[in-house]
Amino acid sequence: MAEHISLQQLHDLEAERNKKSTLQLTIDRIVAALPIFAGILHIAEYLFIPNYGMNTCTYVYAYFLGIGVLIWIILYVISFFRSTLYEKLHYKSALYTVLFLLLMAYDLLTLKSGRLIMPYFPWLDKIINSIIADRIKLLDSAYHSLKLLFTGYLGGVAAGLVCGIGAGWSKKIRYWINPFVRILGAIPTTTYMPIIMILATSLFGGSAFLIGLGVWFPVTVSSLTGVSNINSHYYEVAQTLGTSKLGILFRVVIPAAMPTVFGGLTQGMSVACITLMAAEMMGVESGLGWYINWQKGWAEFGKMYGAIIIICFIFVIVNSLLNVIKGRVLRWQKGEA
Repeated sequence: MAEHISLQQLHDLEAERNKKSTLQLTIDRIVAALPIFAGILHIAEYLFIPNYGMNTCTYVYAYFLGIGVLIWIILYVISFFRSTLYEKLHYKSALYTVLFLLLMAYDLLTLKSGRLIMPYFPWLDKIINSIIADRIKLLDSAYHSLKLLFTGYLGGVAAGLVCGIGAGWSKKIRYWINPFVRILGAIPTTTYMPIIMILATSLFGGSAFLIGLGVWFPVTVSSLTGVSNINSHYYEVAQTLGTSKLGILFRVVIPAAMPTVFGGLTQGMSVACITLMAAEMMGVESGLGWYINWQKGWAEFGKMYGAIIIICFIFVIVNSLLNVIKGRVLRWQKGEA
């Protein structure tokens, strides 16, 4: 009898555990779907709450919201068959829910209530229409910004890798590099802007040099640190196997220093983006920074905010691309072939 009760208790405990698991799974599914509800709520607010005063809007913003909600619905349905996608949706659901709610709050403060007044705070529909209306100029400005960004960044990365790896590899090179690192690294790059703009033969070349100078410092420091921290046993093993000095440099030193180097590359990209905006606003006659300054002068704040959104979008893509490259190069850290 005691054994029968014990088995019954075990069965009840198992049933209770399964019940809790089902409840938790249901809650998790609801959490993953929260951005859908938040997006629909924002669309309803945008379409059915009356606009303030003479404020007018189109359906363009509603289409964008609808596309965003539709994409999440499609991914949500697919997640029932792919657990990895479900985990990503569940993890990011809170972020996108808050994003929809923040957009709705901004829309209520501008278009619907007039708490944030024009022309300083245009509503989102107005910003999107400004982007569409001036898309040719914005695309041209984005092209010039990317051209300047990567010209300066790649130049700074090349110089930083040579200086940093060389200084970490050779004491003689470090003797000459260290003073420049200590002096130039302590001074913000934009401080040199007036001097460089005077000495440069072109505004583009001066701005690219300024970006490269800002990138050079973090890449040099990270490369020097990465090479200096390599375990001495690596050199001993390589020498025992008969590897030449040049072979040690390319087969041991550079691969071992790459995790630290990528930290400098990421930091350098942040510095490059900041310097790019400063250079375009103060000197260059093209690019998104110049476009923002130009539209602000004409009080075209809708176009100005549109350019800022495009800048943020570009910088996110650039940093994501850098992370993808980092993941590919350092895949050996995860044990991948």
